[in-house]
Amino acid sequence: MKRTALTWLAILLAATTTAATATAAERPMVVVEADARYRVVYDIRSDKLDAGIAKGLYYARGLYEAYRKQGVTPDRIDARLVLHGDAAVMLLRDEAYQNATGDPFAVNTNAKIVQDLIDLGVNVEICHSSMRSKGWKPADVLPGVAIVHDGYTRLIKLQNDGYAYIGGF
Repeated sequence: MKRTALTWLAILLAATTTAATATAAERPMVVVEADARYRVVYDIRSDKLDAGIAKGLYYARGLYEAYRKQGVTPDRIDARLVLHGDAAVMLLRDEAYQNATGDPFAVNTNAKIVQDLIDLGVNVEICHSSMRSKGWKPADVLPGVAIVHDGYTRLIKLQNDGYAYIGGF
């Protein structure tokens, strides 16, 4: 039986697709250890938003969900969020947020996720140097947020203490 080049191509494509599907199905997924402990610090310095909230806060919350899907409970995660620079505004009470944004009707949409993260055991921290440069006082900051001397020395300290660094926010 004589086969054309097109027939051979179809046979080859079918075999390749079947082999790729079989290989993907047989390949195990790498997951984290559910009973291990994890330490992470997020360097959050941008006021960019994702889903209506600070991008860094959004991704930090997503980390907890990713770990949950792998059997890791929140008590096994020691997370620190260090907000400084433009991101520090995300940690203000509404009145201070309104003054900082120049919008007398603005509501800090980050307040709820900050509280949710604190309730999960996350340490949310604001840079005092950023606060001082903007004229904010401790009373302007959301409850439960710790004030650190400055963002950079705090990030260095946490990395020296073994926290995995996640930046870019």
